[in-house]
Amino acid sequence: MKTRHKRLAFISVAVIALVAAVLLVMNAFRDNLVFFFSPTEVAAGKAPAKGTFRLGGLVTQGSVQKGPGPLELRFTVTDLSREMRVHYVGPLPDLFREGQGVVAEGRLGPDGEFQAAKVLAKHDENYMPPEVAQALEKSGAYKAGHPAGKP
Repeated sequence: MKTRHKRLAFISVAVIALVAAVLLVMNAFRDNLVFFFSPTEVAAGKAPAKGTFRLGGLVTQGSVQKGPGPLELRFTVTDLSREMRVHYVGPLPDLFREGQGVVAEGRLGPDGEFQAAKVLAKHDENYMPPEVAQALEKSGAYKAGHPAGKP
């Protein structure tokens, strides 16, 4: 085999290896991406039926119910247009409460209830996750810069 052919074979193998590595990295990123949806978008079928995603909005007043298990909880998340029931088992963040912004990560259960694996809450009385604020502003019932959308 000539030196030229050896060099061409080496370059070809290197390009194939590089393409394979890029495809593997892209596949890993795609599997780890978690998209944000509001209850209205979930009801419209925009959220993945079997994949993991984030659901955000406000915790509806009077909706928090303790379950039979020690750390089991059910509550409703609203974007002021639609509501969605959330089931969560685990410790809640200290700042979790009704009427405040929340983001829950999980998937839809077979009954349409959101099965949360994580619940994230805001970090002060004026902060709301940007995704939640945008979803609430789209519904037309939220005013940016005002806690819980109050004018």
